[in-house]
Amino acid sequence: MRNHRTGPLKPPHHYRTRTDADDGAGLARRSAQREGAQDAHADRDVKRVRLIDDLSRIGRSAWNELLAADADATPFLRYEFLHALHESGCASARTGWTPTYLTLTDAQGLAAAVPLYRKDHSFGEYVFDWAWAQAHEERGLAYYPKWLAAVPFTPAPGSRLIARDAQARSELARQLLALVQDSNLSSLHVLLAPTAQIEMLAAAGLLVQAGVQFHWRNGGYRDFEQFLAALSQDKRKKIRAERRRVREAGVELQRRTGTAITEDDWRFFHRCYRITYAQHGSTPYLSLAFFQQLARTMPENLMLVLAHRDGAPVASAFGVFDTGAGGGTLYGRYWGATEFVSCLHFECCYYQMIEFAIERGLAVFEGGAQGAHKVARGLDPVPTLSAHWIADPVMRRAIAAALARQSHQVSRALDELAERSAFKVEQSE
Repeated sequence: MRNHRTGPLKPPHHYRTRTDADDGAGLARRSAQREGAQDAHADRDVKRVRLIDDLSRIGRSAWNELLAADADATPFLRYEFLHALHESGCASARTGWTPTYLTLTDAQGLAAAVPLYRKDHSFGEYVFDWAWAQAHEERGLAYYPKWLAAVPFTPAPGSRLIARDAQARSELARQLLALVQDSNLSSLHVLLAPTAQIEMLAAAGLLVQAGVQFHWRNGGYRDFEQFLAALSQDKRKKIRAERRRVREAGVELQRRTGTAITEDDWRFFHRCYRITYAQHGSTPYLSLAFFQQLARTMPENLMLVLAHRDGAPVASAFGVFDTGAGGGTLYGRYWGATEFVSCLHFECCYYQMIEFAIERGLAVFEGGAQGAHKVARGLDPVPTLSAHWIADPVMRRAIAAALARQSHQVSRALDELAERSAFKVEQSE
């Protein structure tokens, strides 16, 4: 389950931000000019470039049909999820997330798109660049606003250059780079994208950043006990002891999905979610209205873990899942509790999630980043990749050097974490 912290509680500085009108209206004008130029020579293969500030202008059907053609799409890229973020006001210009979706259309409809935002800060990204902002400030350069290609508040790897086919994706990447280079903003950040998309961007000169997350993979387990049998004895013993402590505390667990999740369940979950943030002096990013809209529009992808003691709810955890290509994935997202119960966090955020994945035959449970303790509970470290374009040449060289060092650190961390795997070591004959 994802640690909710996304970085410092406050930015290290009040960074300079650009205010020139060219950042917004100018880009829109140039986008329209490109459209006009292309329309003059239009044929069925020509892609029209548009900047969209409202996802409803694209439409649910067209957006989700494009996702269906992209093997790296996730539920977080669905129209319903993104629209809920915008409609609820959680990701909007008011909160520093200005939607500026870059799209390509042709005679057949929507061919490619980037979930692109003009960001006024670095909160809610899970790939940290506060130090880069500070370095820009020290050189008298504005870092904000910046371009960000990602799903707001959602560190789940997935497609960022969403496309119908390879040709459309290549053209989308070219148009994205033309946009950012023409915008007079400091940078572009494409977060947690698939390897092939990162390689395409790296070939165009973007800097690559490595990271680590923790994912559980289904070994075709019949049930949770068979999963435990695959672990080393000490890890198996530890997990059983943690689950026993929760039971002995009188806590009962249940999992609910879709329309079986009641309005009271959502209200209780959001209360828990707020408590988790409050305990760390933070403000939660997502409102109850956001979760309620998800419950109305994409219930088939939602699950809650609910913990009760003496008939009253005491904790809850939220997950999103799909059953698509590759066997499907469960994404652990948020959790919280109204009272402390030893090991209840592990039960709600890992063991209940793994049981759910086994029952549903899901191939992967993504437990997110941060927390090497996840390795002891059967999750494996996996590399992640992001790509960055930095406008200032001096800053670009400095950041490139920092990312090279970080890459070596991540490589070593992956090796060290792999050695601490919870699974039995296969004996060679």
